[in-house]
Amino acid sequence: MTKTPRAASALTDPESALFASIRTLIESARSTIARGVDLVQVHTHFEIGRHIVEFEQQGEQRAGYGDALLSLLSERLTAEFGKGFGRSNIAYCRSFYLAYRERVTIVQTVSGQSSLALGAAPFQMGQTASGQSERPFTLSWSHYVFLLGIKNAEERSFYEIESTQQQWTLRDLKRQFQSGLYERLALSRDKDGIRQLAQQGHTVSRASDLLKEPLVLEFLGLSEQARFSESDLEAAIISQIERFLLELGKGFLFEARQKRFTFDDEHFFVDLVFYNRLLHCYVLIDLKLGKLTHQDLGQMQMYVNYFDRHVKTDTEAATVGIVLCKKKHEALVEITLPQGANIHAREYQLYLPSKEELQQKLAEWADIEKK
Repeated sequence: MTKTPRAASALTDPESALFASIRTLIESARSTIARGVDLVQVHTHFEIGRHIVEFEQQGEQRAGYGDALLSLLSERLTAEFGKGFGRSNIAYCRSFYLAYRERVTIVQTVSGQSSLALGAAPFQMGQTASGQSERPFTLSWSHYVFLLGIKNAEERSFYEIESTQQQWTLRDLKRQFQSGLYERLALSRDKDGIRQLAQQGHTVSRASDLLKEPLVLEFLGLSEQARFSESDLEAAIISQIERFLLELGKGFLFEARQKRFTFDDEHFFVDLVFYNRLLHCYVLIDLKLGKLTHQDLGQMQMYVNYFDRHVKTDTEAATVGIVLCKKKHEALVEITLPQGANIHAREYQLYLPSKEELQQKLAEWADIEKK
């Protein structure tokens, strides 16, 4: 009697587990291969840029020579290798090398020819002359092309580090840049803190590190002119919770909305409850549409006190409270809250801020710091 073969979907539990593990292995391999291809492309473009710059330094210095050289190279390379070698991309290779050449040290090969290595050959990245590790290239070529448009070297370094650590897609990177993330974080830091942003990215070691202002919520799709309630704002955030977590920053986990607690037979509700795994603490957020009042701050203080006394464990850090409002009043916050309070008022806006305006604020802050 001939056996009828089982359908591929009719797997036993052990077979299903085997299939799942093999599937994961293949997906991981494909992802690794794709990432490896991306990095090879980045290093190749870096080398193309190096060859062009070194050739220019040894060649003619007449006007227009550089433009003509790039056009000639583009034409010849496209004819032989096809797409990907347009004049603009060749120009990006040159700019890429000029922007990042200090990160790489030219080493001497056995044959006596200078080269930069990627792994074994033909070039190696990430070693200084003293043998100390330098930051390697970690992003796709498309990411670096976008980063080249950021003229401030410290800001460019910050976005490169964050893109790597947070595994931002190019779309995520563009959105964070357009929302002025660097400026919004820098405005709440001293000079050493800004330098740390450029060298280490956004590190979170204390409650104040979680804060940026304003929070930019353009992805909610709510118009500044439209009439909506705090419930509408809350519902919009929940529907876009993944993007809201990205805007909040590192280490946030969503726990609950309208979290109820009761004492003296009265019910109270916290709009949004998060947990930050880096600081090991609860973060409570209350949403306010209008101008901040002292009652809002007092209410948040009560919420924080309750969580500290009845929810958090002894091993967890103090609860952080954030009142997210349309308009805050600095003097009101200062006079209402005791020094060292773990309560913070932060503004939000429903549109992308002007980069120029944020940069101007940062420049003004730097001038004040100098005095």
